[in-house]
Amino acid sequence: MSGDAVLVRKGTYHDSVALMRISRALTEMSGVEVAMVAMATELNLGILRDLGFAVPAADPGDLLIAVRAHDTRAAVEEADRRLTAVQPSESAPTDQPPLTTRSAARTGADLVLVSTPGEYAFAEAQDAVQAGLPVMIFSDGVPVAQERRLKELAETRDVLVMGPDCGTAVIGGVGLGFANVLGPGPVGVVAASGTGAQQVTCLLDWAGTGVSHVLGVGGRDLSAEVGGLSTLRALRMLDEDPATELIVLISKPPSPEVARTVQDSVARLRTPVLLALLPEIDLTEAAERALRALGRPVPEWPSWPAWSGKRSRVKTIKGVYSGGTLSAEAALVARQGDFVDYGDDAYTRGRAHPMIDPTLRVEALSRAHESDLVLMDVVLGHGADPDPAASLAHAVARTPATVVIALIGTEGDPQDLHRQAAAFRGAGAAVFTSNAQAARHARSLL
Repeated sequence: MSGDAVLVRKGTYHDSVALMRISRALTEMSGVEVAMVAMATELNLGILRDLGFAVPAADPGDLLIAVRAHDTRAAVEEADRRLTAVQPSESAPTDQPPLTTRSAARTGADLVLVSTPGEYAFAEAQDAVQAGLPVMIFSDGVPVAQERRLKELAETRDVLVMGPDCGTAVIGGVGLGFANVLGPGPVGVVAASGTGAQQVTCLLDWAGTGVSHVLGVGGRDLSAEVGGLSTLRALRMLDEDPATELIVLISKPPSPEVARTVQDSVARLRTPVLLALLPEIDLTEAAERALRALGRPVPEWPSWPAWSGKRSRVKTIKGVYSGGTLSAEAALVARQGDFVDYGDDAYTRGRAHPMIDPTLRVEALSRAHESDLVLMDVVLGHGADPDPAASLAHAVARTPATVVIALIGTEGDPQDLHRQAAAFRGAGAAVFTSNAQAARHARSLL
């Protein structure tokens, strides 16, 4: 009979992604039913209570180890072993690092990356902007009024605010957030969508065309409330960059008023701009238009048909996505179905992004029926799950539903795109490098 163990490590902090990976490893141990290693936030304490654990008193700065297993001692010992393995090296520099964004700005930094809970991001980003530094705000959950204030302040300091909820950027070849391995090239990207930028730039990479910079601006930048402030600045910056021959602007539908402002600004730039705005154009078509504008050939986008399709009649498409723009694009192309973006703020509060943590999407696959077609994205690159097929392919193989996957990545990405494609195909899924083509294939199976 299994037993429960809940331990509190007082004043012990670890990164949430590292803790998620330890939790996953413990869950995969023989005899372990449930395992959760996490900081003692109110949300995580609530999750443990919902799982039926007796939760001791703990503060948000404490670490929790909770297991339900046949041998709880062995599971806890393995948790401790893995926690020790992620401790900083004893040979690491012992100099005291800066304790605030403001003090760090005085060390000669040229960009600030903010990745804190949303309620704390504004103060850190404001310090960066006031110091005259561009800032990428990876954090979500930042109120839109604070976003507007930050970007208005940035105008007075002549710096760029990328975000909030900016998941992807590439500055001078250096990837920030979720970033694919891309070669240098003539295309500059301004993106109010991280996964939208990843799809377009990965397709360009397949065609042998690289990028100068990818400047994320946050998904709300082209809303009426924010007014496109960062988009307009990013366009001007790329227009002044001698390495950029073509600018691609990627976004879900913008506010009509902001769209007119952007179009007026584009008309005054020297560098040609391709507007890739859903639903007027899908992301694959945007990549193809960019190649034609540069006078380069458009290749056949790689795809891997399923080894053997499910024999049942498919009646319903269910979108199980980690990228919001990819989900929106697929819904537009498929024209029907129920689509969920598990990367939305509602699903990421207190847990890692689904590009890192597959748990919610594995559960969604387990709930699918024989008459369902599950359409989903798997996004590769730095920052993402180091081996998404290791957990998702098993779920694909077990589900009675037909599965179609949009595999977003490049041949240079650390996950080995071809190995990932082979694993998903072996599990019974059809795999496409184009999300739009995946959605069209899904629609054709209805």
